[in-house]
Amino acid sequence: MLPDPGQTPHFDAPPPRRDADGYLPLEGYGALGDGRSLALAGMDGSIDWWCVPNLDSPPLFDRLLDPDTGGYFAITPSEPCRIDRAYRTDSNVLETIFTTAGGRAKLTESINSGTAGRLPWAELARRIEGLDGHVRFDIRVRFGRRASAVNPYTSMIGGQHVFHAGRVLGIFRLSDEVAVETLDDDGLVASLSVAPGERRVVAIVAGADEPLVVPAIAEIDARIDISDREWRQWCANLAYRGRHRDLLVRSALALKLLLFSPSGAIAAAATTSLPERIGGDKNYDYRFAWVRDAGFTIKAFLAVGAQAEAKAAFTWLLKRLEQHGTQVCYTLGGDRVDPVRTFDVPGYRGSTPVVTGNAATAQHQHGVYGDIFGTAARFVRAGNILDANSAQILVRIADECADRWRQPDAGIWELPEARDYTMSKLSCWQALARAVELADTGQLPTTYRDRWARECDRIAEWINTHGWSDALKAYVFYPGSERIDASMALAVRFGFDGPDRLASTLDAIDRSLGAGPYHYRYSDAKDEEGCFLACSFWMIEARALLGQHDRAEAALDRLVAALDRGVGIYTEMADPTDGTYLGNLPQGLTHLALVMAITALTGEPTG
Repeated sequence: MLPDPGQTPHFDAPPPRRDADGYLPLEGYGALGDGRSLALAGMDGSIDWWCVPNLDSPPLFDRLLDPDTGGYFAITPSEPCRIDRAYRTDSNVLETIFTTAGGRAKLTESINSGTAGRLPWAELARRIEGLDGHVRFDIRVRFGRRASAVNPYTSMIGGQHVFHAGRVLGIFRLSDEVAVETLDDDGLVASLSVAPGERRVVAIVAGADEPLVVPAIAEIDARIDISDREWRQWCANLAYRGRHRDLLVRSALALKLLLFSPSGAIAAAATTSLPERIGGDKNYDYRFAWVRDAGFTIKAFLAVGAQAEAKAAFTWLLKRLEQHGTQVCYTLGGDRVDPVRTFDVPGYRGSTPVVTGNAATAQHQHGVYGDIFGTAARFVRAGNILDANSAQILVRIADECADRWRQPDAGIWELPEARDYTMSKLSCWQALARAVELADTGQLPTTYRDRWARECDRIAEWINTHGWSDALKAYVFYPGSERIDASMALAVRFGFDGPDRLASTLDAIDRSLGAGPYHYRYSDAKDEEGCFLACSFWMIEARALLGQHDRAEAALDRLVAALDRGVGIYTEMADPTDGTYLGNLPQGLTHLALVMAITALTGEPTG
């Protein structure tokens, strides 16, 4: 929580600083968004990542990956300061209090919406208010050059100072009291001061290949609070009221930021190329919609009663499957993902490559089958109904699963070597088990129901014969190996039979893959990456569903305490040695796994 504005400032510690190379720890970022674009706001007042106008557009600000020449939008106190920050309650509006030797001031940040929802332009608004004494701020805007692919410049149009960065057009909107020192092709340099009760607003209005309105400063300022009210109203409609509500709502808000409202797609994350190990080369672009992540996120939305978001995302997913077949991932617009392309920039803390595109689009993963049918089953279980066209799409996918389940695939972890991964067979079992249930309840035609049931039984027999190790007392990564896969914790959620074997597998995952409160994805992963946060939340969910409530609660408390390093925006991984965040953020899979773990602990159905 932010400190009480009335308390006496205590200033005896050095301010948080970037490292010598200009990088801020990933846990030092908060996320701002409006359902179309997302910005990462650093704790030191610098926005280091913002793709305009969409989540998957080229970045306007990219200092996150290029500290020397990348773009950023900084509003920082001129003196050393202490920093306290938090989101407003039930909101994605972020507040930071800077305490200097001379006073205290609050920075409030938002990518604004209006009373009717998302604005038809991007509006990044930053309000500075004086609380005590006097605080001076330096303002600096530098535009990214996208690895020298564009050369931004400024001009005067209609009496407004505007900037151009490739196809992006933007307008600076500043309170009259902001003193502009320079505004040229290199960006903006300005300053402002605030005393108690004073407020200033600095904003950017932007779009790509579209005309722009020029909002008044007062309108932009007011929309910060309008946006806050809209977020709070959305949270008020969430069904969950149990323990850990604040934690669950913060993750639900993060997932909401990743729901791309123009199409209904759900982005896996809002960034690209943030490393899974500092200095490593496992750097990927996650600004796409994976069937796996979208399916799990839809379930999380359903679990908290966010029916509209779940329906929009589910409809989008079914349409993509109808259009392209069972692909692993799609662009946020619904197209196939482009091949990987690399860029000559330093990368986060020197970790390269920096990329766009994703190679997973060329893979086949059996997990697609389980993901889509698990989502359909949860959608129906919430009291909803499938239409005839969606039913036919699902029938085709179930038949495809029944035909292909014996084939090797790339697995849930998108590995380069195709194998008979146990988790992949489990996903096929899940798909056909749910297909049978949907047929039995009248949601799907029953023509192939018995065939699905027979193949489902065969898959279960395969898993228990080939995927089980008597020596390890666990389901293994793939037949003949002694390696463990943490994703097998999901077998409990999927409803796979055999609680004793499932509980024993969870114990093996803890023994083989556990690292404090965290877990690695699979055996030997520690040599190349950090711990995968979703796996640890899956373990908590699985133990809760198996009735190990106290053990699950204790594990959740330890994990949340370890992750309590920022404002509640989680990455994909963490370094178990020091807790440093790793990987792209906000990571949807992490946040939705937290939601599912909490709902399992409170007895909500997960399916």
